[in-house]
Amino acid sequence: MILLLAFVLGSLILMIFFARAGKHELLTGIIFSMAFFTAGYIFYSGEKHSLSKLDESKATYLGIISDFPEEKDNSFLVRMKMKNILQEKERSLHGSILLYIKKEEKPPALVPGDILVLKCSARPIQNRGNPCEFDYRFYMENLGFRYYAFISSQDILKHIIPPGRNLFCKALIVREKLIGIYRDCGITGKRLALFSAITLGEKSRLDPGEKLNFIKAGIMHIMAVSGLHAVILSLFILNLLFFLKGKLNIVRVMLTLAFLWAFAYVTGLTPSVLRATLMFTFIQAGMLFQRRVNSVNSVLASAFILILLRPSVIFDAGFLLSYTAVIYIILFYQDLYSAFSVKNKIADNVWKSAAVTIIAQLGTLPMTIRFFNRFPVYFILTNVIIVPLSSVLVIGGCILPMVFPLTPVAVFLGKILSSLTGLTEYLTAKSAALPFSSIENIGLTSAGFILLTSFVFFFTLYLSGKRSFPIYIPLILFLAFTITGTLKEINVRRSNELIVYNTPGSVNIGIRNGRILNVYSDTLALQSDISRQCAVLGLKPVIKKLSKDFDFVEDGKKKILISSRSFPELPDGLKIDYLVQTGVRIPERNLSISRVLVSVPGSITEKNPRIYSVRKNGTFTARL
Repeated sequence: MILLLAFVLGSLILMIFFARAGKHELLTGIIFSMAFFTAGYIFYSGEKHSLSKLDESKATYLGIISDFPEEKDNSFLVRMKMKNILQEKERSLHGSILLYIKKEEKPPALVPGDILVLKCSARPIQNRGNPCEFDYRFYMENLGFRYYAFISSQDILKHIIPPGRNLFCKALIVREKLIGIYRDCGITGKRLALFSAITLGEKSRLDPGEKLNFIKAGIMHIMAVSGLHAVILSLFILNLLFFLKGKLNIVRVMLTLAFLWAFAYVTGLTPSVLRATLMFTFIQAGMLFQRRVNSVNSVLASAFILILLRPSVIFDAGFLLSYTAVIYIILFYQDLYSAFSVKNKIADNVWKSAAVTIIAQLGTLPMTIRFFNRFPVYFILTNVIIVPLSSVLVIGGCILPMVFPLTPVAVFLGKILSSLTGLTEYLTAKSAALPFSSIENIGLTSAGFILLTSFVFFFTLYLSGKRSFPIYIPLILFLAFTITGTLKEINVRRSNELIVYNTPGSVNIGIRNGRILNVYSDTLALQSDISRQCAVLGLKPVIKKLSKDFDFVEDGKKKILISSRSFPELPDGLKIDYLVQTGVRIPERNLSISRVLVSVPGSITEKNPRIYSVRKNGTFTARL
């Protein structure tokens, strides 16, 4: 079907070229858009289908390490790009695998580009099946990962140091050496983790609490090496080379681009920094050729190249957030900035920073709510104060390796940068701790997200006066968004539901009565998957501690028994509609049960077809 559509669109494009019909620009644009969409779908499908399918039986694999090991709570995470499966008949493989090495064992010193031969049982990455959960399987497949495996050091049969490594592996090694330079200059501990995240985008060393503080403060973007870093460094180099203006401006721009690409290399050539560097390169290239540059076209051209290289990047949250923010800034920043005239130079610079922040936050508002289920309230204040501070850190992080041979100068600069990093951490923590620092537990359905995104764009476009169209277009979109939310609310309020969540490490059973979600749990902490469901559907969770024996709940005409014992003391003949067994054994006597649920794995799940294993089959839901 897709190939047939591609053929038809190709034929129409050829007809337009030969007809030379200039009067059909709208039709031409629609056909070309459909052609690009079809081509993108074909490339994306091909990228997904190219990932190899593996059996869960133990096998020997050969692969290349694609990143440095990342330390987790109980293991070391190693990312490996698979090359071959070494069986009786060797077969080449495509895709990557996540390897978890036991922490009690000392793993080998692995470097990106190293070759491993190992034995493991590849397990497919699966979602837990909880309502409104993040689609982790889809996310990992877009990154090229379809499987994971638990291994020990003994499972690694060979560790080969290659004679040469590819460009990306070399870039990661250079980035690690830069972090070593920062450490030698006196930036250590938590400050080193934060400084590395801000300057190089290396966030694996950060504590989850620190990341949460930056999210609450609305400045998480300073840790993603992206457009902000490209602007900071390009302006710094352009101003530093002020003496090359005029006829030598081409040299000035070329040196700036060379430095920017060198920075992209030492940060590991990550997708975010490549996005920013490509955008800036396209814009400056247009200026060098003395042509009128359409900044939006330059930005979209860089996006087109990245999508062409890896079609699945279009589903990446960082890709969507960064390009949306940049396009909104290009389209609407000047209108907002010009709306208020500030004569004082310092106040004017503050207003410029605030205007950029407001426009970027406005454009990414629906995505922020959809992806993170929260909205930072003091984002203007934190961006105006902390972003300039982070700019100094980014510039300092580039200068420090240059002066490293001058030990006294490097150590002195390292102490200053360490203090500024500590100040950044302190201010961020204080901002996150302010009352009402973020509006949490808010979410959007897919339909609500699309409608809110459309409304924000068209309403902002209307206010800017760039396009003359009637006000009722954004108003209709807002009305549709409101109706969608109302229908969701009505559906939730008029329904009751039993939910046995798939939350490894804890037992959680939810009984929803309208908007009230009673969660029977063995822990008083609300799990993240349940919290996300409450945010998206507007539920009010009430946590109830599970008893040691059993809990009997009667919801309308349905009777639910939650038991950890194999022989609960109940009156004979009592009809149970749902038995949620939290232990590993089913009841030893026959009860009148319409469905048996098992929320923790046990061997009996394989033998008894009446038992629904939550750990194996995902979350169980039933209307009550």
